[in-house]
Amino acid sequence: MQDPFAALAAGYNSSGGTLRRVVRHELVDRALAEHIAQPASIVDVGGGAGQQALPLLRKGHEVTILDPSPKMLAEAHRRLALEDEYVRRRARLVEGTGERGHEALSGETFDAVLCHGVLMYLEDAQPMVYALSALARPGGVVSVLTKNASALAVRPALAGRYRDALSSLETDRDRGRLGVITRGDTAEGLSKAFVAAGLAVEVWYGVRVFTDHLEDKVPGEDLAEILELEWEGGKREPYRSTARLIHVVGRKESV
Repeated sequence: MQDPFAALAAGYNSSGGTLRRVVRHELVDRALAEHIAQPASIVDVGGGAGQQALPLLRKGHEVTILDPSPKMLAEAHRRLALEDEYVRRRARLVEGTGERGHEALSGETFDAVLCHGVLMYLEDAQPMVYALSALARPGGVVSVLTKNASALAVRPALAGRYRDALSSLETDRDRGRLGVITRGDTAEGLSKAFVAAGLAVEVWYGVRVFTDHLEDKVPGEDLAEILELEWEGGKREPYRSTARLIHVVGRKESV
């Protein structure tokens, strides 16, 4: 089967040290710690090279990375090889799509199901949300991170690309940093999708409210202050609604 994300893997994996990427992963990791008890069994759907999985493994969770890209999984394997044995033994890599995750994982269910940076590549979020719910145990957490369709004009406007910003007001998609046009969702729309799939929304966060437009800036001595500002702004209005990304956390209804 052709690798659907081979062309994007190099660009994605090479940008891990930028401030934008650090803010994303640090804020999502902080939010997950608020909702996932330790230790937990976690599946990271579309988990790629393990950028989100590695911090969770280091904290003692068991993490399965489910991804359709052999190239991404090969990079995850390379990164895991650099970790201590106590981290490596709690990791599992499985090739497969999230939509067929129940089949790829032989019906296994998890304490937490993550799907970060995937929905923007799909035309409709609902089928994937149903699939994520099927992977969660009763009472389990489902975490989705995706592009915020309500704030697509913010990045180009702050970067001085006003014509692009004006155009972004009339669409739910734009060209991302990897050069691919992808689709956004709204917090309201995702909340409805969660409810339809038997998931109660606990909270949603905005991710990268203040720093999304800073291109390839790398973290500096002010990183701690930036993370605290982004964390607090991403929890409250009106700031979180202007974030580049929305992070929705729900919980599967107990039987």
